[in-house]
Amino acid sequence: MATTLATIGYQGATPEGFRRALESARIELLADIRAVASSRRPGFSKSKLSAGVAEAGIDYLHLRALGTPADGRAAARAGRYAEMRKIFLAHMKLPEPQAALQDLAGIVRSGTRVCLLCFEADPLQCHRNIVAALLAELLPLEITHLKPDADPLY
Repeated sequence: MATTLATIGYQGATPEGFRRALESARIELLADIRAVASSRRPGFSKSKLSAGVAEAGIDYLHLRALGTPADGRAAARAGRYAEMRKIFLAHMKLPEPQAALQDLAGIVRSGTRVCLLCFEADPLQCHRNIVAALLAELLPLEITHLKPDADPLY
């Protein structure tokens, strides 16, 4: 039987819409897989995000080792997603990211409802989709991509 793993991007989202999407999916742990857990978007930097999801009864875990290296982030910002993917996959072969992936697999395996967080709205343009696929190689998963309400001003 497959375990459900969710992913979410906060690009264009409101903090309230983001939290509602997590609550609707009954998420228990938000796994932040950004290398740098800061954001210019209000409510999405590490401390504010952690506090915001805690209000909804959701735990927060920052797994920096599962973030995209700087050169991969630059490639993604430039729209070079194939290059970002190549850089990220090479990064994932290193010991620290491998250990973080195994730790995350253990959490998911325990039955905790986990959601992977990164910035991009489209999971196909984000490394969180790669992390989800790597986890699916370790345990049976059903992957779902949550879509938070969009900020009308974004």
